[in-house]
Amino acid sequence: MDKTYASADAAIEGMQDGTTLMSGGFGLCGNPENLIKAILRAGTRDLNIVANNCGTDGAGLGLLLDAGRVRSITASYVGENKTFEALYLNGKLDVTLVPQGTLAERIRAAGAGIGGFFTPTGYGTPVADGKETREIDGRGYVLETPLRADFAIIKAWKGDRHGNLVFRHTANNFNQVMATAATTTIAEVEFLLEPGEIDPNEVQTPGIFVDRIIKGETYEKPIEFRTTRES
Repeated sequence: MDKTYASADAAIEGMQDGTTLMSGGFGLCGNPENLIKAILRAGTRDLNIVANNCGTDGAGLGLLLDAGRVRSITASYVGENKTFEALYLNGKLDVTLVPQGTLAERIRAAGAGIGGFFTPTGYGTPVADGKETREIDGRGYVLETPLRADFAIIKAWKGDRHGNLVFRHTANNFNQVMATAATTTIAEVEFLLEPGEIDPNEVQTPGIFVDRIIKGETYEKPIEFRTTRES
């Protein structure tokens, strides 16, 4: 089945205000840049975002945050984003901070059909407030529940028209696991290939998890925090 769409704007069809949206990447690495910009152009509002972080001012998911399109975010890292900080401190953004490993596992649990899991991370801290706790082999654990989304937007290095994907290095973070945890998964790739051009042994996300795929038009690949040596 050919799952390609002509453009990022076409691929986000059906995404409505109030959507719960997962967005892959780690910092500004592996961000679905073209799909984020399409959502910005579409004017979609009141988004409930699940991501490792919310980009930086003027880049990544920070574009949606700067435009006032985000109602809430579940993330593990605030990062270099002054807008995020200001909105949160002024009570204009609902923020749920989740330990990074727990965030990844909650998303994975949703994709695997697991109803929840116990983790020692966060036990005895505010992270555990209101959650079931249990002692296992003398150690305290917190029950964490799956995280699901209406849409996931992810970015891969290359993919074919059937939606089979291959990621590259750090850009794999959160993209692969999010593909399994949403009702509709939209992938953008740098290289769009024909079926059979990707060695099956290279495929990291099978096409069964991908509903729509596009070839990204442009990639800026911004650096989150540039550090240089004095000349």
